[in-house]
Amino acid sequence: MPGRKKPKSLPEKTREASATSNGAQPSLLAAQVTSDFEEVTALINAARERAFAAVNHELVSLYWQVGEYISRKIESAAWGEGVVDQLAAHIARMLPTLQGFTRANLFRMRQFYATYKGEEKVAPLVRQLPWTHNLLILSRSKRPEEREFYLRMAIRERWTKRELQRQLDGALFERVVLSPAKVSPPLTQMPGDAAAAFKDTYLVEFLNLPQLHTEADLQRSLVANLRQFLMELGGDFTFVGEQYRLQVGGRDFFLDLLFYHRSLTCLIAIELKVEQFEPADLGQLQFYLEALDRDIKKPHEQPSIGVLLCATKDNEVVEYALSRTMSPALVAEYQTRLPAKAFLQTKLHEFYELAQSEAERPPLKAPKPPAKATTERKGKKP
Repeated sequence: MPGRKKPKSLPEKTREASATSNGAQPSLLAAQVTSDFEEVTALINAARERAFAAVNHELVSLYWQVGEYISRKIESAAWGEGVVDQLAAHIARMLPTLQGFTRANLFRMRQFYATYKGEEKVAPLVRQLPWTHNLLILSRSKRPEEREFYLRMAIRERWTKRELQRQLDGALFERVVLSPAKVSPPLTQMPGDAAAAFKDTYLVEFLNLPQLHTEADLQRSLVANLRQFLMELGGDFTFVGEQYRLQVGGRDFFLDLLFYHRSLTCLIAIELKVEQFEPADLGQLQFYLEALDRDIKKPHEQPSIGVLLCATKDNEVVEYALSRTMSPALVAEYQTRLPAKAFLQTKLHEFYELAQSEAERPPLKAPKPPAKATTERKGKKP
């Protein structure tokens, strides 16, 4: 209409401020808010973990005390085993909402206390694991050293009940004792007991691979099942990439799998072989390690470690091949089927019997030195 004035346009800065306040340009603000929210979430999760650990510690301590009390009563003949039935019924009547104090569980508490009461190194460990983990280890482990092994591993690796069950089924203890990892001399000299971070055999039964498969099949399946593979490798392994490109000179080379180990602070190169180990395979791996250390490794990191993961290997050939290797490396097998646990247990029993007989064998007596020869006759004056 004539005579109506057009509204003045807002200055540029005013328009920007208005747009920001209306949410048109929220990216920076949203990123900061999201970061703040994640910090709060982390605080909540940390508090929940501490609360769970405290509750678990008290619960396992309670089971220990109940087991100790029952043991003392039965050993002193103050109670017969039938009294435990009456105790279970009494607890059910007086505390009807309380679960876990059946006759069977009360006897498990007694067994739990009796098993660990004299083991000063191991007894504190049981309070760091849930009761279900303790029961699994208690029922499936026959030797004190085996129980200690699984207790420490479950704590270190933060195994779930399902993962602990899998490692027990896979006879991890027997495999570690009977077949320690085959590593090169430089790897044994690295700080942090680097060799202990690796296994001689890795179980990948979760891949469901056919008997005949290619390296590409194996690599794709490992990446597709990365979470489970990381659990098999160990809790300190983190995934970096697959077919990791290394540029040397004017050529590109591709490493099958690259990981990082947080405790050892080094890169872990894994090369896959679906056939038997051949000594020539180490040359390729050493080349990759040299490229990683020269071009990828950070100044504060330890030298990169190489793993040849093969379908099969001859241990004597591996020993010869690794003995002169100047790079920190090892040769391991992957198994697509769970091992025959009964067979491994038999082998372990033979191993311990042999070790016991060696320890009991009396040491060889050193031969007496020969008597000194003399030309002097008895009673003859010099």
